[in-house]
Amino acid sequence: MQVATQAESRPAPRTPLSRERVLWAAVKVADDGGIESLTMRRLAEELGAEAMSLYYHVANKEDVLDGMIDVVAREINDVVDQIEAPSTGPEWKTAMRRRILSARQVLLRHPWAPGLLETRASTSQAILRYFDGLVGLLRHGGFSYDLTHHALHVLGSRALGFAQELFEPGDTADGEEATAAPENMAGQFPYLTGMMIEVAHDDPDSTLGWCDDQTEFEFALDLILDGLDRIRQTTP
Repeated sequence: MQVATQAESRPAPRTPLSRERVLWAAVKVADDGGIESLTMRRLAEELGAEAMSLYYHVANKEDVLDGMIDVVAREINDVVDQIEAPSTGPEWKTAMRRRILSARQVLLRHPWAPGLLETRASTSQAILRYFDGLVGLLRHGGFSYDLTHHALHVLGSRALGFAQELFEPGDTADGEEATAAPENMAGQFPYLTGMMIEVAHDDPDSTLGWCDDQTEFEFALDLILDGLDRIRQTTP
């Protein structure tokens, strides 16, 4: 039987806290339980630290939330920076599509991020770097600055890989009726019901419960990019 040496029996040194470690832990808490599960106490538990010790690295919870957006945006930049695709002339469209869909894949790993992003009063430097890359891509593709400005407005949040749905079940007082079987709605909303029956997808995790979010996102993105490309070709 071997006797453990003093070095072997000594506990491993604890990784010191840092702002970066605190923010990544906050992202993990939100990934596991949603943004509503994030409290300073829960964050301290995740780090194995005292709650008060967090304030040496973050000012308050709002600072944590701002930092979480920065972490996700840097993750997006790391992913899109690895994309090697030509972007001159008509090739801009493929490059833009790959960039946006890559950003979307990151956000799908952090489903709380789009909602949090919309609540921030200031814009992360990492977000600005991402959009600077989009502007550069459009310019390389032959867009004027004026048309580039219009393009960013048209893309809106879709440029970052997410989009707001028209409505969600439960948003109104008639939430139960909105989520009822389409057949039960036929008398009141015949055309909407007909569409729902025709196009329903088996995707319970999607935004509306009967749409394939990825398919709809890409469909709309392609329409926008095709339209912008036609304008690019006809604008002097």
